[in-house]
Amino acid sequence: MKIGTRVVAKNAPCFIIAELSANHNGNLEVAIETIRAAKRSGADAIKLQTYTADTITLDSKKKDFKISSGTIWDGRYLYNLYKEAYTPWEWHKTLFDVAKEEGLIIFSSPFDNTAVDFLEKLNVPAYKIASFEITDIALIEYVASKGKPIILSTGVAEYADIELAISTCRRMGNNDIALLKCTSSYPAPIDQANMVMIQQLSEDFGVVSGLSDHTMGEICPVVSVCFGAKIIEKHFILNKSIGGPDASFSLDEMEFKSMVDAVRKAESAIGEVSYDLTEKQKSGVNFKRSLYVSQNISIGDVISEKNIRSVRPGYSLHPKHLNEILGKKSLKDFTVGDRIRLDDFI
Repeated sequence: MKIGTRVVAKNAPCFIIAELSANHNGNLEVAIETIRAAKRSGADAIKLQTYTADTITLDSKKKDFKISSGTIWDGRYLYNLYKEAYTPWEWHKTLFDVAKEEGLIIFSSPFDNTAVDFLEKLNVPAYKIASFEITDIALIEYVASKGKPIILSTGVAEYADIELAISTCRRMGNNDIALLKCTSSYPAPIDQANMVMIQQLSEDFGVVSGLSDHTMGEICPVVSVCFGAKIIEKHFILNKSIGGPDASFSLDEMEFKSMVDAVRKAESAIGEVSYDLTEKQKSGVNFKRSLYVSQNISIGDVISEKNIRSVRPGYSLHPKHLNEILGKKSLKDFTVGDRIRLDDFI
């Protein structure tokens, strides 16, 4: 999979996305500066959400439309929340231009076909399907038909939901698919992160996998790398003091940079499956064990565990040969600390 200039694959560095979401707080200048801060923090991409209150829900005060699921938004109506949180469509061109100036990849999550049509005019390099839209098969069909990489969050999806979403993409001729493990709770409890599913998603569905994270802090993104995450998405905010619907579970510039640095270190620590020693490891031979003369030996002396011992360093004969030489006679004189060879004894 390639998103913009970045290859997203099992043998590539993790693709780190800063999620703008509602963290502009209705201010275009804040949104612009947030993109610049995301670049400074080490993000590879910035992601928007493209919807209006009317394209994502209904303006209804009925019980079904009032949030009451144990979130930070409980008590609010969906329409009012999304009216506050949406990113004005007239900002998108400016935000795309700023991101490109900064060298950031920029794309978005559409929530209906009109958003897809709008984003196509901006030539987005990829699409993200949010967790709660993974069952919107008509939307996934339309997005997949555009032939661009699709990242699917799985926060509220069971196996059958994921299977259907992926088969829908493939039926539309689109095989550039990634799945993100996501816990759709805001903020998400760390003991429900279930990082092991990142690797499982990749194995079960044959796709690149990663993490869309709503936990507090950087622990889960760092741990996710150890389970094969090749995409990490995290909410990003310029300054938590500006507030907003997503502020409490977002990272500011310093926190996001710390996360990126930690992820990159974790990647470098994983390495590869190999029993070959690195040059650094080879230089540690002085700390290995080998067989050395521990008492002065004269020609004809019998070798015993008193005059030959396994000690550090490792420049002399391998310790595995100790039993072979015990009881043999020396063919030469030795002093304490001399190296030995098998053919020194008979």
